[in-house]
Amino acid sequence: MSVAGRTVSGMDSTVEWAVVDSGIGPLLLAATERGLVSVVFHAREGVRERALERLAGQLGAEPAESATGRLAEPIRQLAEYFSGGRREFRVPLDWALTTGFNRQVLRELAGGVPYGTVVGYGDLARSVGQPGAAQAVGAAMGANPLPVVVPCHRVVESDGGLGGFGGGLETKRTLLALEGVLPQPLF
Repeated sequence: MSVAGRTVSGMDSTVEWAVVDSGIGPLLLAATERGLVSVVFHAREGVRERALERLAGQLGAEPAESATGRLAEPIRQLAEYFSGGRREFRVPLDWALTTGFNRQVLRELAGGVPYGTVVGYGDLARSVGQPGAAQAVGAAMGANPLPVVVPCHRVVESDGGLGGFGGGLETKRTLLALEGVLPQPLF
């Protein structure tokens, strides 16, 4: 994995970011003092700049040029995941970019849907005590600030369809194939 990054600082916190190459293209990772706060797909220049502007606005931070090294462990664990050597991420997460129902669903997903399995939108809604909220679960997946690490790619339609995915359906297929849920895509 190659890495490029810097730090965004705010009045009460700093946000370190890096772009890493992965098995699904460049990912932008960002972390605060509390933990990993954001993972962004397809982090080429334009996407990266928009994501950093959005993070600065959401977290009240302005760009700065120093780095703290807090992304070293998430970068290492993602490299292990994409090489097939890691099934579970063990990094602190900062849930600052999600609240309410979305946070509840994402926390359940992070702890309750293991590597190599999938869950339906309705099943996930039931597991958080909201059996009629399958569409809201879909919205929570679309708003997930920590994809891959909080594995929204593991949420599928009850009829066997893949459902949507912020990183694109090919990315979702690739991640599910990596975990042995789908056959490897033909390229």
